[in-house]
Amino acid sequence: MAAVQDTPVSRRLSSIKHIIIVCSGKGGVGKSSVAAQLALKLYASTPNVRVGILDVDLTGPSIPRMLGVDGSSVHQSSDGWVPVYADASEARLACMSVGFLLKRKGDSVVWRGPKKNAMIRQFLSDVRWGELDYLVVDTPPGTSDEHLSLLEHLSPVHDRLSAIIVTTPQAVALMDAVKCLSFTRAVNLPVLGIVENMSGYVCPCCGEVSNVFSTAGGEEMARREGVRFLGALPVDTELVSLLDAAEATPPKAESGVPDAGSVGIELVRRYQATPSAKHFGKVLDTLQDALPAIERRTSIL
Repeated sequence: MAAVQDTPVSRRLSSIKHIIIVCSGKGGVGKSSVAAQLALKLYASTPNVRVGILDVDLTGPSIPRMLGVDGSSVHQSSDGWVPVYADASEARLACMSVGFLLKRKGDSVVWRGPKKNAMIRQFLSDVRWGELDYLVVDTPPGTSDEHLSLLEHLSPVHDRLSAIIVTTPQAVALMDAVKCLSFTRAVNLPVLGIVENMSGYVCPCCGEVSNVFSTAGGEEMARREGVRFLGALPVDTELVSLLDAAEATPPKAESGVPDAGSVGIELVRRYQATPSAKHFGKVLDTLQDALPAIERRTSIL
């Protein structure tokens, strides 16, 4: 096995055990909500786990809103940027997004490839992530400059990289998901598995799941392509309300400093009570079972 290349990124990420890149072949399949749920579920899995979530969907950053820390700002320290902690009192759920850097939330990000590349490099090399068990990376839909830049900068820590692909049951989404899977194979990015999102609808009254769209397409794609099927997630109105209605600006403590911690911990508690959390628990179990196999495979390469 080749020696790890010494770069600013490799040094900064040296204390991160697993980096999970969340991808989708097209927009509108709920990739960011899956990334947010993955971070929340990992955070709630054990009392001492440390999780980071990096939003590299530069033109459509949504993770800050979903985690209830929209309106927070990033601070510079002598050791780099300090991420926003959704649970400030415990500092186990770190978040970084270009959304924290915009002067106004409604500002558009109109950047060419080189500036996007520089921003992603800065997120990876200048953010003070510290020791993390998991870093979840929410990417833009499709396969674009951001994906290539991300994987180029992460090449020194390739043995810790893996991906999950999010799709919906519809044929058009599955076609694009296959292209996304083809991309991961072309760049030698190990895939933990496929998540079929919006697979049915959870009745808010009785909890019964109805198949309003086609179903099992993601599972069939996984079987056909020889990858693991991580599970199906139905449309859940409680989850939609929770993530859409998260506080745009964290409540302020007496000092006047935004208290993101109370927002984040309450968000985790409320998320755990949703039907989605139960379904995602099965996804997480399957995903964690897949991680050792990925580690064995990359150690041989």
